[in-house]
Amino acid sequence: MRSIILAANARSIALYPYAQGMKMDARRRTRSFFIAVVAVGLGSCGGGGGGAGGGGNIGGSGYTPGRFDVSTTFEARCAAPRSGNDPTTGRPWPDRPGAALDEKNWLRSWTHELYLWYREVPDRDPAGFTVPDYFDLLKTTLNTASGAPKDQFHFTFPTDAWLQLSGSGVSAGYGLLWAMLASTPPRDLRVAYTEPGAGSPAAMAGLARGARVLAIDGIDLVNTNVASEIDRLNDALEPGAAGQSHSFTVQDVAGGPQRTVSMTSANVTSTPVQNVRTIATANGAVGYMLFNDHIATSEAGLVNAITALRNAGVVDLVLDVRYNGGGFLDIASELAFMVAGATRTNGRTFELQQFNDQHPTRNPVTGETLAPVPFHSSAEGFSVAAGTPLPTLNLGRVYVLTGNGTCSASESIINSLRGVDVEVIQVGSTTCGKPYGFYPQDNCGTTYFSIQFRGLNAKQFGDYPDGFSPANSIGAIGVSLPGCSVADDFTRALGDPGEGRLAAALNYRATSQCGVPPSGVAGKAGAAATEQGFVEPRVRKSPWLENRILRR
Repeated sequence: MRSIILAANARSIALYPYAQGMKMDARRRTRSFFIAVVAVGLGSCGGGGGGAGGGGNIGGSGYTPGRFDVSTTFEARCAAPRSGNDPTTGRPWPDRPGAALDEKNWLRSWTHELYLWYREVPDRDPAGFTVPDYFDLLKTTLNTASGAPKDQFHFTFPTDAWLQLSGSGVSAGYGLLWAMLASTPPRDLRVAYTEPGAGSPAAMAGLARGARVLAIDGIDLVNTNVASEIDRLNDALEPGAAGQSHSFTVQDVAGGPQRTVSMTSANVTSTPVQNVRTIATANGAVGYMLFNDHIATSEAGLVNAITALRNAGVVDLVLDVRYNGGGFLDIASELAFMVAGATRTNGRTFELQQFNDQHPTRNPVTGETLAPVPFHSSAEGFSVAAGTPLPTLNLGRVYVLTGNGTCSASESIINSLRGVDVEVIQVGSTTCGKPYGFYPQDNCGTTYFSIQFRGLNAKQFGDYPDGFSPANSIGAIGVSLPGCSVADDFTRALGDPGEGRLAAALNYRATSQCGVPPSGVAGKAGAAATEQGFVEPRVRKSPWLENRILRR
């Protein structure tokens, strides 16, 4: 089964698992595929299989419906035990010899113990499924009020890759984020943003926001429907490892000349906080910053950004999280504190985790009595020394630029600030709707992410599974907030006061009106512009960067 961002033709079924939350198993698939030529076989990943890596053990599973042994009975009993040490602790991995059936039985019991909607998970005999396919089934099949799947956020990650990405922001690629504006021919693939510096192949090639990809290695990306060519395009768009070279024919400006650049994939370190600047207005200085990921290195970036904006005397803030899918919840808490300040947040709840009904008073992962996550007033030690006091802007309102890639920990910033009566004005489109989170859990070399809690703000509100929407949105929307529904503008750089969403925020601040650029329906990505008012692009990020993550 391949994850698809582009369909090859109108007869193909276009599936968008990374944008809509149907996360692919990263142990089986090292990258998502942007283009597909046919829909045959996309509905199922299959099952069965034998051998140490596949599941086997068909028949003698010892399965008894409704009976769940304690998960620790099966924990770290692995079909392929790891050798060496856990790099985060320096201690040997806990793996011991076992079988794929042990791994599946652990998943079954672990899900029953911790999954938020454990009562809605069909209890299936693990025999006959591979380990990855069995995990895919261990979730609710119900839908939200809008008809969207209730659980869109079920995924896995290879543990070694998870540790590298979550700790340092390093991942293999070109140092850019792709945005898909049209998923069927004539396709429209753009650069949403690039990582700065000499370590970014995209930056070194002179690529910038808005550049459109027309061809790769001489293959027509816009129009091809040849299966072999599509496979090569998929490989080039998400190389999955460093050292892979490809040529890209691009158009930097709509209607402008074409050029061809070569890029070799590299291990790129993300710069999660970018474009920090002050915009002079008739009513005082407005701060702007682009915040892309809640990763460990963002703590230092956010502290530096808020310090600079405070020193510049800004009276308002435009926080651009249109492409921020989430990450560590503690960093979201820090940023919310830095926006609102001590007076509004002292002693207040940033977010209270609510687990399933088997755990009404105690956190089942840490064993601690349930208590709210506070607004962190000092650094948690991600990339700034733990205990360092955090700078503040002491604002009673904030303008937030959003898109359908604004998810989870980013949404918790919105929800938590509203919980302490900070006015949140939303400009852009409907967020993705992830009021849920996880504690990552390694077992036998795979880190599993299965929804374990929902987050409630200081007013005990956390019901936004269909996201937050600007007030003038129409159609299927989420929780309505003051602000304007505005298209993503790829003709200008992020942080440019003339860029569509930032311009709309500045205009709303001055007039309390949604004016030019035109507003429209937030809508689903890839929908026809004539139906939705504007097309919201799809962006592809690592699944862990589209979620709300807690550390133990």
